[in-house]
Amino acid sequence: MPEDDDVPTPRGPARVDTDLPAGAPSALLVLGHGAGGDVDAPDLRALRDAAVDAGLVVARVTQPYRVAGRRAPAPAGHLDEAWTAVLAVLRQRHPGVPLLVGGRSSGARVACRTAPAVGAAGVVALAFPLHPPGRPERSRAAELATGLPTLVVNGDRDPFGVPEPGPGVQVVTRPGERHDLRGDPAGTAAVVRDWLRGRGWARG
Repeated sequence: MPEDDDVPTPRGPARVDTDLPAGAPSALLVLGHGAGGDVDAPDLRALRDAAVDAGLVVARVTQPYRVAGRRAPAPAGHLDEAWTAVLAVLRQRHPGVPLLVGGRSSGARVACRTAPAVGAAGVVALAFPLHPPGRPERSRAAELATGLPTLVVNGDRDPFGVPEPGPGVQVVTRPGERHDLRGDPAGTAAVVRDWLRGRGWARG
Protein backbone atom coordinates (compact mmCIF):
# COMPACT_ATOMS: atom_id res chain seq x y z
CA MET A 1 0.00 0.00 0.00
CA PRO A 2 1.31 3.50 -0.74
CA GLU A 3 2.18 5.72 2.18
CA ASP A 4 2.67 9.47 2.24
CA ASP A 5 3.71 11.83 4.99
CA ASP A 6 5.65 15.01 5.69
CA VAL A 7 9.23 14.83 6.91
CA PRO A 8 10.78 17.83 8.72
CA THR A 9 13.95 19.29 7.24
CA PRO A 10 16.00 22.43 8.01
CA ARG A 11 14.26 24.05 5.01
CA GLY A 12 10.70 23.18 6.00
CA PRO A 13 8.66 20.01 5.62
CA ALA A 14 9.26 17.77 2.62
CA ARG A 15 6.63 15.29 1.47
CA VAL A 16 7.44 11.64 0.91
CA ASP A 17 5.26 9.28 -1.14
CA THR A 18 6.36 5.70 -0.48
CA ASP A 19 5.31 2.58 -2.37
CA LEU A 20 6.17 -0.84 -0.99
CA PRO A 21 6.71 -4.05 -2.96
CA ALA A 22 5.17 -7.40 -2.24
CA GLY A 23 7.53 -9.35 0.00
CA ALA A 24 10.92 -8.35 1.32
CA PRO A 25 12.43 -5.39 -0.58
CA SER A 26 15.63 -5.76 -2.60
CA ALA A 27 16.59 -2.06 -2.36
CA LEU A 28 15.32 1.42 -1.54
CA LEU A 29 15.05 3.85 -4.48
CA VAL A 30 14.52 7.53 -3.59
CA LEU A 31 13.50 9.89 -6.40
CA GLY A 32 13.35 13.69 -6.66
CA HIS A 33 11.34 15.87 -9.05
CA GLY A 34 12.27 18.53 -11.60
CA ALA A 35 12.64 22.20 -10.72
CA GLY A 36 9.09 23.30 -11.55
CA GLY A 37 7.48 19.87 -11.60
CA ASP A 38 6.34 17.28 -9.12
CA VAL A 39 6.70 13.61 -8.30
CA ASP A 40 3.76 12.68 -10.54
CA ALA A 41 5.75 13.38 -13.72
CA PRO A 42 5.07 10.53 -16.19
CA ASP A 43 8.61 9.15 -16.13
CA LEU A 44 8.75 9.13 -12.32
CA ARG A 45 5.38 7.38 -12.06
CA ALA A 46 6.39 4.79 -14.63
CA LEU A 47 9.70 4.16 -12.89
CA ARG A 48 7.91 3.82 -9.56
CA ASP A 49 5.59 1.18 -10.98
CA ALA A 50 8.38 -0.79 -12.66
CA ALA A 51 10.67 -0.66 -9.63
CA VAL A 52 7.99 -1.66 -7.12
CA ASP A 53 7.03 -4.59 -9.35
CA ALA A 54 10.71 -5.58 -9.38
CA GLY A 55 10.90 -5.64 -5.57
CA LEU A 56 12.12 -2.17 -4.59
CA VAL A 57 10.73 0.28 -2.06
CA VAL A 58 10.25 3.54 -3.98
CA ALA A 59 10.06 6.88 -2.16
CA ARG A 60 9.31 10.04 -4.17
CA VAL A 61 10.36 13.22 -2.37
CA THR A 62 8.68 16.61 -2.85
CA GLN A 63 11.08 19.39 -1.90
CA PRO A 64 9.98 21.89 0.78
CA TYR A 65 9.62 24.80 -1.68
CA ARG A 66 7.06 22.80 -3.67
CA VAL A 67 5.25 21.69 -0.49
CA ALA A 68 4.99 25.41 0.37
CA GLY A 69 3.38 26.08 -3.01
CA ARG A 70 6.31 27.79 -4.74
CA ARG A 71 7.34 26.94 -8.28
CA ALA A 72 10.66 28.77 -8.34
CA PRO A 73 13.30 26.33 -7.08
CA ALA A 74 15.25 26.89 -3.90
CA PRO A 75 19.04 27.40 -4.10
CA ALA A 76 21.07 24.26 -4.72
CA GLY A 77 22.43 24.19 -1.19
CA HIS A 78 18.93 24.32 0.28
CA LEU A 79 17.76 21.51 -2.01
CA ASP A 80 20.70 19.34 -1.02
CA GLU A 81 20.19 20.05 2.69
CA ALA A 82 16.51 19.12 2.63
CA TRP A 83 17.15 16.02 0.52
CA THR A 84 19.90 14.81 2.85
CA ALA A 85 17.61 15.22 5.87
CA VAL A 86 14.89 13.16 4.20
CA LEU A 87 17.37 10.46 3.22
CA ALA A 88 18.46 10.08 6.84
CA VAL A 89 14.85 9.39 7.86
CA LEU A 90 14.23 6.98 4.99
CA ARG A 91 17.34 4.96 5.77
CA GLN A 92 16.07 4.49 9.32
CA ARG A 93 12.66 3.41 8.02
CA HIS A 94 14.07 0.93 5.50
CA PRO A 95 17.31 -0.48 6.94
CA GLY A 96 19.35 -3.35 5.64
CA VAL A 97 18.90 -2.80 1.90
CA PRO A 98 20.99 -0.89 -0.65
CA LEU A 99 20.10 2.79 -1.04
CA LEU A 100 19.70 4.10 -4.58
CA VAL A 101 19.08 7.76 -5.30
CA GLY A 102 17.88 9.59 -8.38
CA GLY A 103 15.24 11.72 -9.98
CA ARG A 104 14.55 13.77 -13.04
CA SER A 105 16.31 16.99 -14.13
CA SER A 106 16.95 19.12 -11.02
CA GLY A 107 16.17 16.09 -8.84
CA ALA A 108 18.83 14.10 -10.67
CA ARG A 109 21.36 16.86 -9.99
CA VAL A 110 20.53 16.88 -6.27
CA ALA A 111 20.87 13.08 -6.14
CA CYS A 112 24.27 13.21 -7.85
CA ARG A 113 25.64 15.98 -5.66
CA THR A 114 24.71 14.22 -2.44
CA ALA A 115 25.03 10.53 -3.36
CA PRO A 116 28.40 9.79 -1.72
CA ALA A 117 27.50 11.71 1.45
CA VAL A 118 24.24 9.81 2.00
CA GLY A 119 25.86 6.42 1.44
CA ALA A 120 24.11 5.61 -1.83
CA ALA A 121 25.09 2.49 -3.78
CA GLY A 122 24.03 3.89 -7.16
CA VAL A 123 22.36 6.78 -8.99
CA VAL A 124 19.55 6.97 -11.56
CA ALA A 125 19.45 10.27 -13.48
CA LEU A 126 16.49 10.90 -15.77
CA ALA A 127 16.73 13.90 -18.15
CA PHE A 128 19.98 15.08 -16.56
CA PRO A 129 20.25 18.77 -17.59
CA LEU A 130 23.80 18.85 -18.90
CA HIS A 131 23.67 22.61 -19.53
CA PRO A 132 21.10 25.42 -19.76
CA PRO A 133 19.45 25.47 -23.21
CA GLY A 134 21.75 27.15 -25.71
CA ARG A 135 24.61 27.40 -23.18
CA PRO A 136 26.78 24.28 -23.70
CA GLU A 137 29.76 26.09 -22.16
CA ARG A 138 28.01 25.92 -18.76
CA SER A 139 28.39 22.15 -18.44
CA ARG A 140 27.29 20.33 -15.29
CA ALA A 141 28.99 17.08 -16.30
CA ALA A 142 31.19 17.16 -13.19
CA GLU A 143 28.12 16.48 -11.02
CA LEU A 144 27.86 13.01 -12.59
CA ALA A 145 31.35 12.06 -11.38
CA THR A 146 30.13 10.54 -8.11
CA GLY A 147 32.35 7.47 -8.18
CA LEU A 148 29.19 5.35 -7.99
CA PRO A 149 27.45 3.25 -10.65
CA THR A 150 25.23 5.77 -12.46
CA LEU A 151 22.60 5.41 -15.16
CA VAL A 152 21.63 8.47 -17.21
CA VAL A 153 18.55 8.32 -19.45
CA ASN A 154 18.05 11.34 -21.71
CA GLY A 155 16.11 12.09 -24.86
CA ASP A 156 18.08 12.73 -28.03
CA ARG A 157 16.07 15.94 -28.58
CA ASP A 158 16.67 17.34 -25.08
CA PRO A 159 17.56 21.07 -25.34
CA PHE A 160 19.48 20.71 -22.07
CA GLY A 161 21.92 18.35 -23.82
CA VAL A 162 22.96 14.74 -23.37
CA PRO A 163 25.91 13.80 -21.15
CA GLU A 164 28.76 11.64 -22.40
CA PRO A 165 29.45 8.27 -20.77
CA GLY A 166 32.29 8.20 -18.30
CA PRO A 167 33.86 5.96 -15.66
CA GLY A 168 30.94 4.24 -13.96
CA VAL A 169 28.43 6.37 -15.91
CA GLN A 170 26.23 4.63 -18.46
CA VAL A 171 24.19 6.88 -20.77
CA VAL A 172 21.10 5.64 -22.63
CA THR A 173 19.66 8.01 -25.23
CA ARG A 174 15.97 7.62 -26.00
CA PRO A 175 15.16 8.44 -29.65
CA GLY A 176 12.57 11.14 -30.27
CA GLU A 177 12.31 12.13 -26.61
CA ARG A 178 12.68 15.67 -25.28
CA HIS A 179 13.43 16.84 -21.73
CA ASP A 180 10.08 15.72 -20.32
CA LEU A 181 10.53 12.07 -21.47
CA ARG A 182 6.78 11.91 -22.02
CA GLY A 183 6.83 10.00 -25.29
CA ASP A 184 7.32 6.53 -23.83
CA PRO A 185 7.52 6.59 -20.02
CA ALA A 186 7.14 2.82 -19.76
CA GLY A 187 10.07 2.31 -22.12
CA THR A 188 12.23 4.66 -20.08
CA ALA A 189 11.25 2.82 -16.90
CA ALA A 190 12.13 -0.51 -18.52
CA VAL A 191 15.65 0.77 -19.28
CA VAL A 192 16.12 1.62 -15.61
CA ARG A 193 14.57 -1.64 -14.39
CA ASP A 194 16.93 -3.68 -16.57
CA TRP A 195 19.93 -1.71 -15.28
CA LEU A 196 18.81 -2.30 -11.69
CA ARG A 197 18.45 -6.03 -12.37
CA GLY A 198 21.88 -6.16 -13.93
CA ARG A 199 23.32 -4.70 -10.74
CA GLY A 200 21.42 -7.11 -8.51
CA TRP A 201 19.18 -4.42 -7.04
CA ALA A 202 15.93 -5.67 -8.57
CA ARG A 203 14.29 -9.04 -8.85
CA GLY A 204 14.24 -10.69 -12.25
